[in-house]
Amino acid sequence: MKFFVSLLIIINVCSLAIAQENSPWGSAEASTMNYAPQKVLYNLTAGNEKKINSILDRASLLNKLYNNDPFDASIVIIIHGSAIPFFAKTQFEKHKALMQRAQDLKLATRIEYRMCQASAKMQGFSPADIHGFVNMVPMADAEIIKLHNEEGYAYMR
Repeated sequence: MKFFVSLLIIINVCSLAIAQENSPWGSAEASTMNYAPQKVLYNLTAGNEKKINSILDRASLLNKLYNNDPFDASIVIIIHGSAIPFFAKTQFEKHKALMQRAQDLKLATRIEYRMCQASAKMQGFSPADIHGFVNMVPMADAEIIKLHNEEGYAYMR
């Protein structure tokens, strides 16, 4: 029994030495911050589900940090480029979980979706082809410029 206890002590000492060798500066400390609600726009052009989910994750977390403030916070996701087909009704079965999540965020938060009608049209989509929780705007670039320069939205990619 003494052998096993001695062995455990040696293993623990070696583990501690290795941990210290790999961590010469110690560990990071978590800060608690309070963030004032802001106006934010996300530029969504990604043509894959993982990247779209990442934007939804970030927008959702930011909304939580803003305490889902309906008066001072506003989060807009501008959809264009390769992201458009994910929001097409014809792709619903293929992207059902993703679209359900996006629509749920719209209902539960101040997150809104605006899609570039020009880009959608170039890809063969009309407003009738896109899910109803998305608003169509004439051009994504013009909408981003307006939100950023005229309405004070912070730009995120």
